[in-house]
Amino acid sequence: MEWPKTREEMIAAQEALAAASPGPWELPRRELLFGGCYVCFGRGSSGPGKAGDPGWAAAALTRGIEIVRIATVEGLAGAPYEAGLLGLREGPLLEAAVRALPALPDVLLVNATGRDHPRRAGLALHLGAILGVPTVGVTHRTLVAVGEWPEDRAGATSPVTIDGEVVGYWLRTQRGARPLVVHAAWRTDAETAGAVVLAADGSARTPEPLRIARQAARLARQEAISG
Repeated sequence: MEWPKTREEMIAAQEALAAASPGPWELPRRELLFGGCYVCFGRGSSGPGKAGDPGWAAAALTRGIEIVRIATVEGLAGAPYEAGLLGLREGPLLEAAVRALPALPDVLLVNATGRDHPRRAGLALHLGAILGVPTVGVTHRTLVAVGEWPEDRAGATSPVTIDGEVVGYWLRTQRGARPLVVHAAWRTDAETAGAVVLAADGSARTPEPLRIARQAARLARQEAISG
C-alpha cells in the first residue's frame, strides 16, 4: 500500500480504510514493544505551510522504562496542512521514521486522530494500515468528535463521540493536568486505545514513546537549522 498523492486519492483511500474490517487487536498480558512517532516542520512559516516544507520525523521504541532505539529522518512535506488530509503532508515522513527502526513495535502511538475524522480514517489509522501495525492516536483535542472532560483523577476517562458512536476517550494521565484524547485507530477500539496509553505512560503527561519521539524530532530540526 502506498500513500495517495492527491486530495481525491486520499479521500478515496480514507473511505476504503473506514469500511475495512481488520482483525481487532487487544492489549496482551506480556511486556510490549511500544512505538511512538512524531513529525515537525521548519519554523517561521505561517498558515497551512506548503508542499516541500522541510520536515523532521522521529520514531521511538520503548520496552517498559527502557528506550530501545530512536530513529530520525529528514524529508519534505507532501502538501500544505488541511484538516482531515494530514496524511498527504506527514504520512510518508512518519512511515520512513518507523521503518528506520530495527523492528516494528507491537503497537504504535501516533500524534494524529483515528476514527475521530470526517471519513472515520485519520492519519493514525492510515499509518497503521500501511505499516501493518496496530495504532492508537493521541492528540490534545478532538477533530470532529464531542465529549466532556473526565473528572480530575489520574486514569479517569470520558467518551468522545460522533453521532453517538464512541471513537475515543478523553484520558487524564495526571491529576491536575489537561486530559489527552486517545483515539481508536488501526485494529484498536477506544477502550484498547486508553489501555495502551496507560500501559505506555511514564512520568510525563504525554505517553513516553510519543514524548521521546517528539523530543527527538525537535532536536533533529534544531541541529539541522543551527548547522
